[in-house]
Amino acid sequence: MNIARLNTTDAGFSRQLDNLLQWDTSSDDGVEQTVKDILHAIRVEGDKALLALSNKFDQLSFSDVEQLRISDDELQAARSRVPPADLLALQQAAQRIASYHQHQVEQSWSYVDDLGNRLGQKITPLERVGVYVPGGKASYPSSVLMTLIPAKVAGVGELIVTVPTPQGARNDLVLAALAEAGADQVFTVGGAQAIGALAYGTDTVPKVDKIVGPGNAFVAEAKRQVFGHVGIDVIAGPSEVLVIADGSTDPEWAALDLFSQAEHDAAAQSILLSPDSAYIDAVAESMAALLPKMRRQEIIAASLKQRGALIKTVDMDEAIALANKIAPEHLELLVADPEPLVERLIHAGAIFCGAYTAETFGDYVAGPSHVLPTFGTARFASPLGVYDFVKRSSVIHMSAEGAAQLADIAVPLAIGEGLQAHALAAAARAGNSWLDTDGSSSD
Repeated sequence: MNIARLNTTDAGFSRQLDNLLQWDTSSDDGVEQTVKDILHAIRVEGDKALLALSNKFDQLSFSDVEQLRISDDELQAARSRVPPADLLALQQAAQRIASYHQHQVEQSWSYVDDLGNRLGQKITPLERVGVYVPGGKASYPSSVLMTLIPAKVAGVGELIVTVPTPQGARNDLVLAALAEAGADQVFTVGGAQAIGALAYGTDTVPKVDKIVGPGNAFVAEAKRQVFGHVGIDVIAGPSEVLVIADGSTDPEWAALDLFSQAEHDAAAQSILLSPDSAYIDAVAESMAALLPKMRRQEIIAASLKQRGALIKTVDMDEAIALANKIAPEHLELLVADPEPLVERLIHAGAIFCGAYTAETFGDYVAGPSHVLPTFGTARFASPLGVYDFVKRSSVIHMSAEGAAQLADIAVPLAIGEGLQAHALAAAARAGNSWLDTDGSSSD
């Protein structure tokens, strides 16, 4: 098994780490232009382009755009075909995800200041959200739950879902998850054309206010290009896990946790930080023994070779400092006492505490959404949640006394900015009928 072994005391370690973390988030010129052309076609030709592009890229043979729609009857039929144990697992996961996100619900609020002005904030759910569910290399019913349920809890009016179905293959578990999560309209559309249809709308696919959900390079570039016309969540990169271990956790558990990210994609990243050399050796031995037993061993091996590392740190303090520099999507604390370390971690999408908290639980059933910031964006971004599906409006209700007194502040500020009408509007509420062009009062 080929994986980098690094030591923070080695000369050139900082450069080695930077190279390891490097990932080009920009798309190449070919992808950018292809996406631009697809979005233009959708915007100009609507359903006609959507049908043609879907037939082309997903190898379909539909003659009518309505064939791209998956009816509620079909969702329910798929749900009935899912084995009872799998359906129960979906339902239990959905319940846990909904329960967690109920804690994120914000309430509108207001207060009255000492001048009798009422000031506040109004929370309003988005009216219509588009959810992109990946369905190319693999099917992810978990992503359905993790994106739709927070939106439902937030009170979004309508959820429009696009899910690619290459060669027309529809996954019953994904469709069952869509039924369970309460999708309002579902279309078998993928790629940049799906993003275009959601962003601009067609006669068949409604225009949405925001698009969420991960996808391939074409989907990511399409989201980048439509941003501003509609809202988006994030531009997702490859999946990542950073494991900090003090040597107290079974090394085989750590090896499996590293594999669980590596098996996503050859571009995924798995890194272990530990001050215990013997433990790192034990993890490496477990990885070597386990790899031949993995069904996705080629993907795991490629991921670990290209972007994986086992890193010896001086101590746990240095491991925490490196974690804050890396700002990983998933951060596991395989340590005997994780809570004190949590307080010192300032950059991470999700933190998994203790030996029993495999990141896998976060992917499926713990409760928080598994849609997380990648590629260091945890420095400023947060997991997908209820707050991504609401708007906040400021509410201001001035009293007569408040207007009179605050005009004394607003008028000179407006005059200082050269905005006479601003000053006039405030002064009028204070009983001043006009200001001359220089801003001085006539009263």
